[in-house]
Amino acid sequence: MSTIKKVAVIGTGVIGAGWIIRCLAHNKIVYAFDKDLTLKKKLLAEIKRTWPYVKKLFNKKKLNFKNFKYFTSIQETLKDADFIQECATENYVLKTKLMKIIGNYAKSNAIISSSSSGLLPTRIYSQCKKPERTMIGHPFNPVYLLPAVEIVPGKKTAKKYLNKANKFYKSISMNPIIVKHELPGYLSDRLQEALWREGLHIINEGHATTEDLDRAIEDGPGLRWSLMGTFLTFHLAGGKSGMKHMLEQFGPALKLPWTKLKAPKLSNKLINRLVLGTKKQSKGRSVSKISNIRDEYLVKLQQLRKKYEKKLR
Repeated sequence: MSTIKKVAVIGTGVIGAGWIIRCLAHNKIVYAFDKDLTLKKKLLAEIKRTWPYVKKLFNKKKLNFKNFKYFTSIQETLKDADFIQECATENYVLKTKLMKIIGNYAKSNAIISSSSSGLLPTRIYSQCKKPERTMIGHPFNPVYLLPAVEIVPGKKTAKKYLNKANKFYKSISMNPIIVKHELPGYLSDRLQEALWREGLHIINEGHATTEDLDRAIEDGPGLRWSLMGTFLTFHLAGGKSGMKHMLEQFGPALKLPWTKLKAPKLSNKLINRLVLGTKKQSKGRSVSKISNIRDEYLVKLQQLRKKYEKKLR
């Protein structure tokens, strides 16, 4: 089990807030910083909104606010932290500059992890002190509920720090995936991006609405994917011979021009279809209202899934 207790979160937007809530739920001491001081009020409101779901999922009785401190100085935020989770905007110039600052102020043995969803760690840590303790820790929204985190090493990342990060993430009830080598987009976002691009083409060409495509996933493969991924699902599709027969039967379809992985131009017409489509799906409900419905569902789904995961894993 991880001995890391003190965590610094740099950037308190949607992802940073998620890390803070998850860490507090697991009794970590959390130091937070954001150059935008107006986000503090939003963060506190988000902690209040999400706590009923976090409490239920992790079986916690109360939230200890004594473990939380919001600083106005990045130097103060970093000085005692054993683990640093950076959550700034996805931009190479910004992150590289920020990582240089973090590396200068962090303790020499502190692990530095970025919540980036696709940037290469070697590049964003190119000016950071002791790059052997740096990596990507890519979570999924909502971070306070979803257990996946992709740990992506840079070319100079040391294995001992990867192992420590792996233990830390497990200590806050996450299921880390250690990616073998750095690659743009990592694993899950590359898969999601392929689905997203194909969906944009279908909508752009007028074959379906945003709701049609969401339902195609929600009521079909999405239900299976919450327990088993694409490959085990396809293994079952092959019958007694599993994947071998599935490839023999459906493999030739890979040569058919079904998909268009290159993204379509994001024209005003396409943007309008996406905006109006999702607005119609929202049915006048606010993002907070829909988030509450999602969070309640995710808690109950994960509780149900645990009963069946043990039989598969």
